[in-house]
Amino acid sequence: MESLLIGSFHRPSIPVAAEFSPLKTSSHAIVRVLKCKAWKRPKKHYSTSMKLQRQYITQEHVGGSDLNTIAADKKLKGRFLVHASSEHPLESQPSKSPWDSVHDAVDAFYRFSRPHTIIGTALSIISVSLLAVEKFSDFSPLFFTGVLEAIVAALFMNIYIVGLNQLSDIEIDKVNKPYLPLASGEYSVQTGVIVVSSFAILSFWLGWIVGSWPLFWALFISFVLGTAYSINLPLLRWKRFAVVAAMCIFAVRAVIVQIAFYLHIQTYVYRRPAVLSRPLIFATAFMSFFSVVIALFKDIPDIVGDKIFGIQSFTVRLGQERVFWICIGLLEMAYLVAIVVGAASSNTWSKYFTILGHAALALLLWTRAKSVDFRSKAAITSFYMFIWKLFYAEYLLIPLVR
Repeated sequence: MESLLIGSFHRPSIPVAAEFSPLKTSSHAIVRVLKCKAWKRPKKHYSTSMKLQRQYITQEHVGGSDLNTIAADKKLKGRFLVHASSEHPLESQPSKSPWDSVHDAVDAFYRFSRPHTIIGTALSIISVSLLAVEKFSDFSPLFFTGVLEAIVAALFMNIYIVGLNQLSDIEIDKVNKPYLPLASGEYSVQTGVIVVSSFAILSFWLGWIVGSWPLFWALFISFVLGTAYSINLPLLRWKRFAVVAAMCIFAVRAVIVQIAFYLHIQTYVYRRPAVLSRPLIFATAFMSFFSVVIALFKDIPDIVGDKIFGIQSFTVRLGQERVFWICIGLLEMAYLVAIVVGAASSNTWSKYFTILGHAALALLLWTRAKSVDFRSKAAITSFYMFIWKLFYAEYLLIPLVR
């Protein structure tokens, strides 16, 4: 899944065909294309993904603007470009410097970790942890230590979940997200297995040594649901079933993240009795709407690969535009409820922040939604990242609800 735990950036969704251009040499020289390991390495990925994409390249959901965007992405293009030279063999080209190798490794891991989910995870934990703060003296070193322990353990589990999803979806991602390291061939399957296994072990190890049962159970339930969502085993791979997939994301983002991490601070850090406060109930209810929207919207840009590989998402069943406006309607309803909750608050400053903040986000959402070009996958993907920005903004408002 895009993420079970919890930016606007865009990468092309279709690999770029290798380009050949004549090389200017002396009058009697000819251009030779050298056969080498660098050319052979991505050949399988390149030919497979391009074959699949040609079946859908003329469909309405692949717009002309996407092709222009793809052609402009020189970095991805360079991974599949055949190097030709009339004077020097390819093997004689200088190797990468240590700095370039480190940079490439960091960039690959950055994409593998799905950074927008990392930001969402960290913000959500900080936000719900602040709901347990009752007075200024609660901001103690113990509080900050407890929050940091929860964030690190959750981020480790987040990387396991998104990594496992990529391991299970390599062929699909060659169509939908060819820039991901496993789909592009930058990571081997063995490397992917080592990375996700290591982070799962680290997450459980940290949760165990901290000794907080709310934290440990949050990690364990996320692990179970994230594994069942992605892994291709009998009775599992729940992402194939639209309702079950949405329920997995809903369970983690709307319930576990809110309640478990709040109880981690309330009961483990502050040693107070477990109480479901009014702000916590609001946060859980609001994020229920948001979780459903994320579960539905994440499949809208990926309709091509999902159709090819038989993933029966709501987008495949109902169509991109219809699911898009269902998501917009759900979010606008959530903002309306938030405004009503703010108006009912007895705290003056909380009332104004809640009403004005959610009204501004609702207006921004509606204005942006009306300008989306459904023929362009780039536009739809950009709007999906905008949804994540709204998700981040909500977690900035939640601690102000009193």
